[in-house]
Amino acid sequence: MASTAFDTHLAAPHGEHHHPSLQHQFDSLEQQKESSTLGMWMFLVTEIMFFGALFTAYVIYRNLFHGVFATASHHLDVTMGAINTAVLIGSSLTMALSIRAAQLNRRKAIVLFLLLTIALGGTFLVIKGFEYAHKFRDHLVPGPHFAPEDPAIQAVADKAQVFFSLYFIMTGIHALHMIIGIGLLLWLAIAAWRGKFDSTYYTPLECTGLYWHFVDIVWIFLFPLLYLIGAHAR
Repeated sequence: MASTAFDTHLAAPHGEHHHPSLQHQFDSLEQQKESSTLGMWMFLVTEIMFFGALFTAYVIYRNLFHGVFATASHHLDVTMGAINTAVLIGSSLTMALSIRAAQLNRRKAIVLFLLLTIALGGTFLVIKGFEYAHKFRDHLVPGPHFAPEDPAIQAVADKAQVFFSLYFIMTGIHALHMIIGIGLLLWLAIAAWRGKFDSTYYTPLECTGLYWHFVDIVWIFLFPLLYLIGAHAR
């Protein structure tokens, strides 16, 4: 009998060990949360270095071809860019509200705010798709078919292609991160609907929130750097 009691004590020294979301390699949900959050921050550091290299390339070429970059920037749609900026700021709010809903044990609200975040992310991608379509229509895609109608761009076509190359690379990679984020949000919404998250466990929401906010912040930098060069001359 003593042995049985001892074994039971080892199996569940704390009630928290019975939580279905606690992985076997962790002693507590708090330890699991700290480990997950640290892992996400380490991942985001690598993302900062990755985007940092792209921003560095942008700064170098902008200093070399500042006038060309300003002229080429006039062919980006500032209105669409501004709308997308507002859309992403709104998505950060709904993402934060989904975490707050988990803290308050509001399952339906978690799902609602996650779906709103997905909808806003999808809206961003649709608008970006229209922007890309306009660039293809106006022959502003770098490569053999680059044939802008603007004489000012034609005169400096090679240098202008550097700007549009950076535009497509930086916004394209950002859009890819958005698509990945939407996939994660869909998984979270399904899990939330099944009651996986509550006030005792919502670590996946917080970690995905960090990722989503990071992607939003990247766009906050991309918008003025790409769209607002020489805005006073518009």
